[in-house]
Amino acid sequence: MNKQYAIGVFCGSSSGNDAAILTAASLLGTQLAENDYALVYGGAKIGVMGAIAEVVLAHNGTVIGVIPEFLHKKEVVHLGLSTLITTLDMHERKMKMQTLSDGFIILPGGFGTLEELFEVITWAQLGLHQKPICILNINQFYDPLLQMLQQMVTIGFLKKEQYELLLVATTVAQALEKIKKNTP
Repeated sequence: MNKQYAIGVFCGSSSGNDAAILTAASLLGTQLAENDYALVYGGAKIGVMGAIAEVVLAHNGTVIGVIPEFLHKKEVVHLGLSTLITTLDMHERKMKMQTLSDGFIILPGGFGTLEELFEVITWAQLGLHQKPICILNINQFYDPLLQMLQQMVTIGFLKKEQYELLLVATTVAQALEKIKKNTP
């Protein structure tokens, strides 16, 4: 039997105040389940993270949560997942999520989401994996970041080929298509 294709989703543990973000998370969750993709995510029941997990589960999809022990103890963990993996710390969590995922989609979020994005894109830049990474740029949320990255290319701190490792989509359908098309 073939392994189920798994998409790691990095996103906020808060819901934010832009309803379009939760709508996109819901649509992404639906599409993951309908296309038989497993969701690999941070294991929380709150925020955008919790919203996408709930939708995948509601559509009988597979949800793999990876949460560090200290967050598990704070009772933010989602206990109704297909699989729940508890790690010692945040670093082990990211390593496990990277190992389990065949590609990554990044929704809006805060510091943690950016840190996860930059770690996984750095690993790709260093040749540690060849998995596609796509920012889902809902309502131009990531435009300032993308401008900063382009500035890094212009100034010579980032090569154009490295910048192009990061795929960008404005719709869920576009993100899933780019992930599918760019999987080695």
